[in-house]
Amino acid sequence: MEVNKIYNEDCLAGIKKIPDNSIDLVLIDPPYDICTSGGKKGNGKIVKDMMKLEKELIDNNLTNSFDIKILDELVRVMKNINIYIWCNARQIPMYIKYFNLQLKCKLEVVIWNKSNPMPLYSNKYMSDKEYCLYFRKGGYCKPKNYEDAKSVYISKINVADKKIYSHPTIKPLELIRKLIRNSSKEDDIVLDCFLGSGTTAVACILENRNYIGFEINKKYYDIALKRISEVVKEEDINE
Repeated sequence: MEVNKIYNEDCLAGIKKIPDNSIDLVLIDPPYDICTSGGKKGNGKIVKDMMKLEKELIDNNLTNSFDIKILDELVRVMKNINIYIWCNARQIPMYIKYFNLQLKCKLEVVIWNKSNPMPLYSNKYMSDKEYCLYFRKGGYCKPKNYEDAKSVYISKINVADKKIYSHPTIKPLELIRKLIRNSSKEDDIVLDCFLGSGTTAVACILENRNYIGFEINKKYYDIALKRISEVVKEEDINE
């Protein structure tokens, strides 16, 4: 399978073409296990915005969890277990059972702390954070400086990127670059089999890593292709 290329196909089928022990780092943002039922109370505009976001997640199949069999394939293709997984609280026990209890991996939790979350907190805590679980077993983790070593990343919700790349759950590019810097070396191969709008691929280009990406949604695949092309062109101009 070619590196520095993304594929518009189901990742469970595509990853079977990747040789054993060939990937240095996996960084994925799979669909969250989200419950969109139940009433919503509060400011009318805020509730309306939340319902709009939920509809977008449902329409793009981003509210249902994924086939856990993909984890077996990811373990197969990694040289050593070295994987970041974005998830919500409901999914954490599943990943801990698989990686910690079964495979005896080390665990770190990286937090994206959103400084401007939607002010919805009726009978619950505010949704002001997202979890990124980092599992490794002989994996590489060497932050180069104080800022990269911090496990809590604080930033505003990246509304601008959402508008540009049309993806409702896009993650901050600078945070993804940090994770890649910390847990891989230049020219390593990074795999993202839920590529979305291409943030991981772009981060790899900017950090001098190779990448392989899968994205089953044709709309996001096309957006990722365009975004990658623009970054490559800009990098070529700056050389």
